Amino acid sequence: MSTLSTAPRAIAAVNANSGTNIGRLVVSCTDGPGIVSRISAFLHHQDANIVQSDQYSTGPRGGQFFLRIEFQLPELEVRIDELERRFAAEVAQPLDATYRLRVAAAATRVAVFVSRYDHCLLDLLWRTRRGDLPITVVQVVSNHPDLASDVARFGAPFEHIPVTKKSKPWAEQRQLDVLQGRVDLVVLARYMQILSGDFLDRVGVPVINIHHSFLPAFVGASPYQQAKARGVKLIGATAHYATEDLDEGPIIEQDVVRVTHKADIAELARLGAEIERTVLARAVGWHCEDRVLVNGRTTIVF
Repeated sequence: MSTLSTAPRAIAAVNANSGTNIGRLVVSCTDGPGIVSRISAFLHHQDANIVQSDQYSTGPRGGQFFLRIEFQLPELEVRIDELERRFAAEVAQPLDATYRLRVAAAATRVAVFVSRYDHCLLDLLWRTRRGDLPITVVQVVSNHPDLASDVARFGAPFEHIPVTKKSKPWAEQRQLDVLQGRVDLVVLARYMQILSGDFLDRVGVPVINIHHSFLPAFVGASPYQQAKARGVKLIGATAHYATEDLDEGPIIEQDVVRVTHKADIAELARLGAEIERTVLARAVGWHCEDRVLVNGRTTIVF
C-alpha cells in the first residue's frame, strides 16, 4: 500500500482566467460630483487601461457610492505596492474612501469549516480543483473526524478540533492558532457550531455562512421534516457574511426551488443540499472576485 510522502499543503485552482497584469479596484465613499473622473484620471496617469467598470449610488448627493473597476497595467505585480501607496494618498484620502486594490490573478486563501454534512465542502474542493473558483483551500477545520479521508483525496490539510460546550473557548483559540496569518476568508460549509463574537472579532477576515434561510419558521436540526409537515411550496438557501447576530449578517446570494406535496423528506433534503452548494459557490466566487461590497446590513453585488 502506497503512502503520501509529504503532508497536504493546500488545494488551489489549476488555472486562472486573469493574467498578472490585470488588477481590480473596489471603492466606497460618500457620493458627489467627479468621483469616477478622478479615479479614471488616476489610472490613466499610471498608463492603466480600464477593461470593465461597474458603479452604484444609493443617492446622487450625499448617498453612498460604490465602484468596481478591472484594469490592465503592464508589470502590475511589480508596481502594485507603489500603485496602492499613490492611490491612497492621491485619491482615497481626499475622498475619505475605503478601497481594495489587488492583482486579479492572486488566489484568495480560504479555510473551510465543516461538521458532518459533506456536500458544500466537497463541492468547493471540486470547483477549486477544476479552476472554477479563484481560491486556494489552505485548511479544512472540522469538529468531527468523519470527512478527513474525503478531504485528503483533494490534497487539502484537515484539522480535527472537537467542540463541546465546556471546551468551546479552547477549541476556538485552537482554530485561531491554526488560521493565524494564513487565510483571507473563512467559509462555513454547514459548520454546525455557533461561532462566538470573540472569534469573529479576532479572526480578522470575512466569514461566509450558508444555511436554509428560506425555511425561516423551521429552526433546529430537522428543518426538512418540519417543512414536509407544514407542506411548504418553496425551499431555498442563503449565503451571508457571519456576524455576532446569528444568521442576520449581510446577504450575498439566495436561491429557491419550487416543491409540491409529492416531495418526501429525503427529496426535500436532496434539493436543499443542491441549492446550498450552488448558492455558497456563487457567494464565495463573487467575494473572491471583489464583486461584493457591504453597505451596512446589506450588500452591493456587481
